[in-house]
Amino acid sequence: MSPVLADVLLVTALIGALALAHRPLGDYMAAVYSSKKHLRIEKWIYRSVGADPDAEMRWPAYLRGVLAFSAVGVIFLYVLQRVQDKLPLSLGFKAITPDQAFNTAVSFVSNTNWQSYSGEVAMSHVTQTAGLAVENFVSAAVGIAVAVALVRGFARSRTGDLGNFWADLVRGVVRILLPLSLVVAVLLIAAGVIQNFGDIHTITTLTGDKQAISPGAVASQEAIKEVGTNGGGFFNANSAHPFENPGGFTNLLEIFLLLLIPFSLPRTFGKMVGNVRQGYAIVAAMGIIWFLGVVAVTWIEYAHPGTASQLAGGSMEGKEQRFGEGPSSLFAVSTTMTSTGSVNSFHDSYQGLSGGVLLLGMMLGELAPGGVGSGLYGMLIMAIIAVFIAGLMVGRTPEYLGKKIGTREIKLAACYILVTPALVLVGTAVAMALPDGREAMTNIGAHGFSEVLYAYTSASNNNGSAFAGFGANTPFFNTTLGLCMALGRFLPMVFVLALAGSLAGQKPVPETAGTLRTEKPLFTGLLVGAIMIITGLTFFPALALGPLAEGLAT
Repeated sequence: MSPVLADVLLVTALIGALALAHRPLGDYMAAVYSSKKHLRIEKWIYRSVGADPDAEMRWPAYLRGVLAFSAVGVIFLYVLQRVQDKLPLSLGFKAITPDQAFNTAVSFVSNTNWQSYSGEVAMSHVTQTAGLAVENFVSAAVGIAVAVALVRGFARSRTGDLGNFWADLVRGVVRILLPLSLVVAVLLIAAGVIQNFGDIHTITTLTGDKQAISPGAVASQEAIKEVGTNGGGFFNANSAHPFENPGGFTNLLEIFLLLLIPFSLPRTFGKMVGNVRQGYAIVAAMGIIWFLGVVAVTWIEYAHPGTASQLAGGSMEGKEQRFGEGPSSLFAVSTTMTSTGSVNSFHDSYQGLSGGVLLLGMMLGELAPGGVGSGLYGMLIMAIIAVFIAGLMVGRTPEYLGKKIGTREIKLAACYILVTPALVLVGTAVAMALPDGREAMTNIGAHGFSEVLYAYTSASNNNGSAFAGFGANTPFFNTTLGLCMALGRFLPMVFVLALAGSLAGQKPVPETAGTLRTEKPLFTGLLVGAIMIITGLTFFPALALGPLAEGLAT
């Protein structure tokens, strides 16, 4: 079988599996967040934290819950890293330095999972399991909760109530993420992923050298890493490490898992607003952009432009023989178009133009399909922008799902789409203007600039992947990237929840002959076009200085 045919069959199998899971998982999540009943374990959790799960919250109260819970998570994870050398199962590792502990704490709480450390030689068993893995669960649940609050804003009318944050958070963990992760962890263990709390083993290699092999609870962390679109690997090599990703089956499984919830949430949206065709329009837009990205990166990598790649007969630098160009490209696009950030190859080694596509996937706002929760609310914001543009073209007040998009709504949507570009471009400019930023570049010219641009794009969009040659473990980058991760996660949530509250308080607008049919293919095309045009106009100058210049020079 030719590699190209194998890749086509792989992508076809992946799309088929996602299509099969879309309806049952989407319906299940809609039922979870619409249910009035509480499980016994959930009631115990509510009593332990003093929360009333039946008390409705307006958007300011919902936002306070999100911010307070996340702030406590940052403090807890920071302290845990600073005292890990004094805790059991420390493996002899030292405490993490203050700037790196801050960066890592913000990273995992914000669902970014940017790693400026090597987990197997830095983080103890307690830090990995009680700290990082726990945040993988709750940060993902926070994202879904905010998305559900926005969906309720569309579904409800004449009220400012958006549900209860604590109930949404607990249900997301207990009813969705934990069961999925448990099943996945068992599958991964059966497929060869390790799971233990052993001591570090020292072995003698074939060349006679000594090498330390780190054990750990890898399968359980790997499961939520992909299911929750987190991306933080137990090992520095992430999913390129055979202990995390032993072979072809686990590679496909991990890609499926990181796309599973983001591609299913549009069905949840459709069910909760009472029109599943609206969900189909959203998921179609997500799927089109993702598929175009997969085709573009795979084609460029197979074409291997450039003298060095042509002489070598392929662009296999930074990739493994067991995966090759096709599966590596599929993983790379899927992880950069979600907020996952896990990698099975090094993006720094991709061709200039394919590296630009990976950058563009994050610059879109990671909404095709995006992270758990963040992808859906990002796409709904862009849908609002799209209907606003359509309204301008026909001279009609824009409406979406029976809600008028007025001055307040469009201002909030505009603020949302401006946050991450500002963080990316300002952060990159400051880094390039200072010696600390330039010294972190391991390459000169366009590729070196791309390394810095990728870092701030990844942090501000809560992705977490990196161009591998970038030296980010410095006080400057740990601090500035940490701030970008925090602002890139929580400032957009402010605008999303404010928008949800505004929509929930509106009176529904009756549909007329002039109403834009937002469940039709025409709207899906308009939505895709609006996303690409807005992103292109925002980031084209930066892309022209980095990956485009590098790609055109080869």
